[in-house]
Amino acid sequence: MARFNLLLVLVAVLCALSVVASNHRARKLHTELESTQKHMRELEVEWGQLQLEQSTVAAHVRVEKLARDRLGMKQPAPGQIIAIDGAAAK
Repeated sequence: MARFNLLLVLVAVLCALSVVASNHRARKLHTELESTQKHMRELEVEWGQLQLEQSTVAAHVRVEKLARDRLGMKQPAPGQIIAIDGAAAK
């Protein structure tokens, strides 16, 4: 009977240790999940800022202004514009 009681105590101790270990792992994984979600939110904010910056840099008005100011380009006169049909060129 003493052996059986000792065996039950040993099983109970092992179960308690496994519960502690699994709780520790669950807390660790939860902390890692929160950290990853925080990083994801930061990346989403950065992505939004980059999209806004790209739309600002690529705006047609800005490109036209840079072409005029830095490169000295100007709009061609209506008589200088020639339209070519893409289908006819093939």
